[in-house]
Amino acid sequence: MKKRLLSAIASFIFLLATTTILNAEDNNLFKGLSGTLHIAGGTAHIACEKEVVQLIMKKFPDVSITIAGGGSGVGIKQVCEGLIDIGNTGRAPTEKEIKRCNLKVFKFAVDGIGVIVNPKRKIKELLKEKLKAVFSGRINNWKALGGPDVAINLYTRDSESGTRKVFWQKGLSKIKITQRANFVASNAAMKTAIANDPFGIGYISLGVADPSVKLLSIDNRFPSIKNVVSGKYNIARGLYMNTKGDPKPLAEAFISYMLSPQGQNLVKKHGFVRVK
Repeated sequence: MKKRLLSAIASFIFLLATTTILNAEDNNLFKGLSGTLHIAGGTAHIACEKEVVQLIMKKFPDVSITIAGGGSGVGIKQVCEGLIDIGNTGRAPTEKEIKRCNLKVFKFAVDGIGVIVNPKRKIKELLKEKLKAVFSGRINNWKALGGPDVAINLYTRDSESGTRKVFWQKGLSKIKITQRANFVASNAAMKTAIANDPFGIGYISLGVADPSVKLLSIDNRFPSIKNVVSGKYNIARGLYMNTKGDPKPLAEAFISYMLSPQGQNLVKKHGFVRVK
C-alpha cells in the first residue's frame, strides 16, 4: 500500500512538472501579450522551437506563433525585409548582413554537423581527405571506400543553407562540391533521403540525426555532443535567432524563453549543446 501511494505521488509530481513547464517566471514573459509571431529560416531549429511553440500557445491562447524553414539565407532575407519577426540561421550572420539589416543576433544553442550514410553501409569512419574527395567527385564509387562496386549517390544542400556553409568550411576546407550532387531542401529531407538510399552519403545537424541514418567518424573523431563540447569534433556551429533592430515584445519573450533554464533544457533534449 505504501509503495502504491509513493508511486502515485511520484506520478502526480511528474504530471504536475510536465503540465506546468511554463513556471511563474515564464508566465511573466508572455503575460498580457497577444498577436502573431512569425519565425522562418534555418531548418535545424524547427523541432526544438516547435515544442516550445506548442507549450506557449497552449498556455497563452492569445499568442499565435508560426514557424517555417527555407534555410538560413531565407531567414536573413525575410527578417531583413520585415516579413518575419525572427530569422533563424544555422550560421552567424555576416558583418555585412548585420549592418545592412540592423540585425540583433541571439545565439541559443551549439550544433554539430555529421556525415551520414544509410545504416546498411558497413563503413564507420572516413579520413577528411577522403571525405573531400567524395564531395569533390574524385571518389564516386563505394568500392574506393571498402564497399560494393556501386556508384556513390551524393547529397548536399543549396547555397542558402547554413548547414552547408559550415560543413563546406569546416568539413570540406572550402573545396568545390561536385555538380553531380543531389540537392535536398532541409535537414529533415536529408535524413529521409539517406535513410531511403542504401548508396547515399550526406551531412546533417546532430539535432536532427536519429537511428534511421548512420553517423560516421571523421579522422577518428565521432560527431557526438560530448565531442562537440570538448572541441574534439569541430564540424560545429552556433544556432541563432535574428531580429531586425530590437526584438518586438512577442519576439523578445520567445527569445528570452529559449535562453531560460526551461528553454535550454529543451535545447539539450533535442540534441544540441546549451549556451547557458
